[in-house]
Amino acid sequence: MNGKKPPIFGETFNRRFGKSWLVGGYVFLYLPIVALVIYSFNDSPLPTTWGGFTFKWYGKLVNDTEMLSGFWLSLKVAFFTACASVVLGMFAAFTLVKYKRFFGRTMFTGMVNAPLVMPEVIVGLSLLLMLVSVQRWLGFPERGAATIWMGHLLLGLAYATVVIQARLQDLNPQIEEAAMDLGAKPHQVFYLVTMPMIAQALASAWLLTFTLSLDDVVLSAFLSGPGSTTMPLVIFSRARLGLNPSVNAVATVIIFVVSIAVITASYLIARAERQRAKEIAAAQRS
Repeated sequence: MNGKKPPIFGETFNRRFGKSWLVGGYVFLYLPIVALVIYSFNDSPLPTTWGGFTFKWYGKLVNDTEMLSGFWLSLKVAFFTACASVVLGMFAAFTLVKYKRFFGRTMFTGMVNAPLVMPEVIVGLSLLLMLVSVQRWLGFPERGAATIWMGHLLLGLAYATVVIQARLQDLNPQIEEAAMDLGAKPHQVFYLVTMPMIAQALASAWLLTFTLSLDDVVLSAFLSGPGSTTMPLVIFSRARLGLNPSVNAVATVIIFVVSIAVITASYLIARAERQRAKEIAAAQRS
């Protein structure tokens, strides 16, 4: 007797129940996406009636200037949002992890994490009121791509900080201390030792904030202006008038682009990690 109680329903039942639960979860998550991709090739204009296979909705998408303009704007905003979020999030996370005590640390932590728990409607409304007030005083900024980018950056910064902070907390501080003992200056330790070790977290934070910005609707609706309609806003406005297979075609293109980006990033990260493990093993042998 080892004191361990036998399972109530038996190990076979638990194993099958676990697999069924896993399959059910995958079906719940990915079946709508698969259905969306399939119906993007539907010849019928009715989204729920299959009328045969066709590429005509992709052809119409090429000539849809409103959708293409929104897609291009969303890509630009998402790219610059992800880059700025990673840079600012890295410095914020580094400050929170490396400097345990400084004046206003609690307030700084709360301000960085506030967008994570605050409803986007409140964040968007607050930013809109602030931008309107600033515009009355200074005459700028006009609502457009720049204001959308500001709102997305506020949200992306919070997510990037959490991701990078979690990685920094797991690092062994003795590695950085050893580099400083060997004569490296603090900025050399940061760029030559710390950054390579958190490269995976930086890539993950970039992809996460890029995706969040690409499909954000709420903040974009508050902060967009005339001539600066992002792709999610175009899709949302058309979906209110009824589902259309052209919307499915747009969504399929986005899924394809994001999947390629994630697979490529995962491959590059895994290859860099293997190379780094080989270098560490070679250094230990020598």
